[in-house]
This record gives sequence, C-alpha cells and structure tokens, in this order.
Amino acid sequence: MNAALLLIPIVLIRYPLMRRISMDAFKRAQHSAVSGTKERFAVNAYQITLFALFGYLFFLKIQFNSVLHYMGLGLYILGTVLYIKSIVDYAKPAAGGINKAGLYRYSRNPMYVSFFIYFLGICLLVESWWYAAILMLFQLSVHYLIFAEERWCIQQFGEEYKRYMKEVRRYV
Repeated sequence: MNAALLLIPIVLIRYPLMRRISMDAFKRAQHSAVSGTKERFAVNAYQITLFALFGYLFFLKIQFNSVLHYMGLGLYILGTVLYIKSIVDYAKPAAGGINKAGLYRYSRNPMYVSFFIYFLGICLLVESWWYAAILMLFQLSVHYLIFAEERWCIQQFGEEYKRYMKEVRRYV
C-alpha cells in the first residue's frame, strides 16, 4: 500500500477542522512570529522538510511484517488523535487568549509534539532511514520556530505567559 495514504488524516484535520471550530483560530494559525535571520532560516527549513516528509511518502510503501511496523501504526494513530485534540484545544483559548486547557496543561506545544509522534509512526511504518533523517531536520527547525512563537506570546501576554512557561514544559 502506498505510504502517501497516511497523509489523509493530516490533510483533513488541520485547517478544515480548525476552520469549522473557530474562524478566529484559523486566522491565528496563519500568524507568523518569525523576525530574525535564524528564524527565517528555520521557517524555510521547516517548509522544505515538511514538503519532503509529505512528498517522499509517494515513493514509499507501508509495511506490516514486523512488531516495529505495528508499533509505528500505534504511534501514527496516537499522533493523529493527539493532533486532533490539540487543534480542538487551540481553537478554544481562555478569555485572556492563552491556551492552558486540554493538552496545553502538559505541553506548551502539543501540536508540534503530536505532529512529531505522527511522523515518527510513519517512519516506523515505512522503515526508512532517509525519512528518519528528514524528520530530525524537521524537528530541529520546529525547535527554532517555537522560540519565535514564545517570544511573540511573551510580547502579547506578558507576565501571564511567563508564569505559564514556568508551570508547563515546552515539550512533553
């Protein structure tokens, strides 16, 4: 079975689901907090590696002949479910604008964490070291994007966000 079929949930989840729940969330998701040269480089790396993670799947096959593949399926399903939950939580911030409920109680970046779990599951399903290498570059670029987003949140929400940063870890 062609591995590109694994993209269907992500394509159907992010913007269609977010748009359906909240047009405000849809607009917020379009915002970019990137300003510096390193951050612009990170955005470019993010986009290139995301394109590679999606595009490379058209040339790979899903396999189900080892325990590793079934572990991958489990991570893929877990990542998809967590991604849906993080989108729903993102679409419903508190009155002050900071997302602190749902998965945001455990991670300041549940969408990125769930996206990583999702792609890690795919990596095990397709058994590709190249895919794993691209995923690591993708995750490195995400790390720098998070810095930009958190700087923007501090500017927007001030001390309240700083307190939230002390209470909740960046990653799980």
